[in-house]
Amino acid sequence: MTQKPVFPASQRLHGKVALVTGATRGIGFAIVKALAAQGANLAIAARDAAALEKAGRELAAYKTRIVSKACDVADRESVDSLLREVRGEFGHLDILINNAGVSHAQAPVEQLEVTSWEKVLATNLTGMFLVTRAALPLLKSGGTIVNNLSVAAKEVFPGEAAYCASKHGALGLTNTLREELRPKGIRVIALLPGATDTEIWNQFWPEAPRQKMMSPETVAQAVISALTLPANSCMDELIIRPSAGAL
Repeated sequence: MTQKPVFPASQRLHGKVALVTGATRGIGFAIVKALAAQGANLAIAARDAAALEKAGRELAAYKTRIVSKACDVADRESVDSLLREVRGEFGHLDILINNAGVSHAQAPVEQLEVTSWEKVLATNLTGMFLVTRAALPLLKSGGTIVNNLSVAAKEVFPGEAAYCASKHGALGLTNTLREELRPKGIRVIALLPGATDTEIWNQFWPEAPRQKMMSPETVAQAVISALTLPANSCMDELIIRPSAGAL
């Protein structure tokens, strides 16, 4: 039986509406559960419809409103369909979590397949742009956007050119978006987690020392803390790493 993560008893996000992409596993699913525990209503999206159905069954225990829809964030029509559903079900958004992301097998630039480059950039950078652009009409003053970027947005990892390029670009998009939306009262947070025990490691380092990594729930707790800051404050960057020397 799956145990619920432990969060403060008070539901500080009760009644808020959150959209989370890449919501069925890893950090995305941990954030979804944390939001549900705080009383938020949820729109969850991922490419795998079966995984969405499974996630919905687990989330039912939280007794909050859940809407799920299969979506490929790299596809404009798919994204527009998702946001039409969100608008129809909820009418607005309070929180957008851009979490969907992919990586690729390690390879130096001269050996990196063009198709791998295109897939990673399409999901991690263009996908974030498409979802944010479509969601902005539903976000009003007091809303928050959290973009899950990874520390790869500021660091370089040889053999991961497409992943690093996509994350560096996504940080530029996030920083620009923050300045554009600041006058509208919409907060934009760059989430920069370090090594976290998720399935993405299977794409480029299957033998990674998972026991030294943070749990997705640790990252989710940090996100909840950032989302519940007083309305007159904002955490521009949320950097979370394993304890010193762990990895």
